[in-house]
Amino acid sequence: MKYLPVCLLLLLLLLLFCSCFQFTESAHAETKQYNPLQQLTKQTAPPIDLTIKDQKRNRDIPLRIYLPKSEQPAPVVLFSHGLGGARTGSQYLGEHWSARGYVVVYLQHAGSDEAVWKDVPLLQRLRALKSATTLQNTVDRYQDVSAVLDQLTQWNADPQHQFHNRFDLDHIGMSGHSYGAVTTQGVSGQNWRLVGQRYTDPRIKAAVMFSPSSHGRAEPADSFGQVSIPWMLLTGTKDTSPINDTTVADRRKVYQGLPDSIDKYELVLFDAQHSAFSDGRQRRGQARRNPNHHKSILAVTTAFWDTYLRDSKQGRQWLQGIACRQQLDPQDEWQLQVSKTATGKP
Repeated sequence: MKYLPVCLLLLLLLLLFCSCFQFTESAHAETKQYNPLQQLTKQTAPPIDLTIKDQKRNRDIPLRIYLPKSEQPAPVVLFSHGLGGARTGSQYLGEHWSARGYVVVYLQHAGSDEAVWKDVPLLQRLRALKSATTLQNTVDRYQDVSAVLDQLTQWNADPQHQFHNRFDLDHIGMSGHSYGAVTTQGVSGQNWRLVGQRYTDPRIKAAVMFSPSSHGRAEPADSFGQVSIPWMLLTGTKDTSPINDTTVADRRKVYQGLPDSIDKYELVLFDAQHSAFSDGRQRRGQARRNPNHHKSILAVTTAFWDTYLRDSKQGRQWLQGIACRQQLDPQDEWQLQVSKTATGKP
């Protein structure tokens, strides 16, 4: 009898261990089942190309829209192209995100799109591109985003329109590459004194920037300290730009300047150049893309959208756990900071 208390204690410890083990196994199984690279639908409808007009500015904005297979209202992700790009760039993102159940809207920005260089002699194209990085073109891009969101709202409410009730406008993400990253930063919380005012659009709930950048000599905290939504930043160890002499160190200042009050993520792909985030034909002399780069990009961004536009518990566990790290190459740099005060909910 004198050994009974000891036996009971050992039994309790055994039960506690089994319970903890089962909980850990259950959590691991949930994360293991989640795969951000798996397309939820085998086929997506072809994209829809159209052009809207912002009547206030008498400005045309070409769009390319990917709709998910389901006709239920879906979260929306906007994408802004880089300098000299078009709505047809980086289609691998739209195809995958759409197959995961998102409406993806590509914007084309007049004044800084492909028209800047297409009819210009080859030796003069770099100068033409540099001349397009003006303050006015930057502001035009910011205003394009809000104009498109206004148009989506009108279409969504119109029973006669093909897009009626297709958009979940309470869950909107914003993304872009290079100059499109600058655009995304500007409408997602960045403070840029040069433009004279902030263009933050409160309808945007989360943002992903490919090849982000800081501006001039401003302290990163002054530029990005007022951001209040989750941000994900992606760059590469060779992600430089001949247009404005942006260095990798400049791109990484953005993460440093973000406040501790938000959830923030940064992925630095090893050996990735500026073109690693696009899907167009590579220039002669460039090293071939690492095929795993696009897989890693799609995986982390999809998990990010699932976490912050769908409030997916599995997506969050994957994104913030070991499974995400295992998807990346060993030499890639991955860091995140999850705010203790942020709810993480859209």
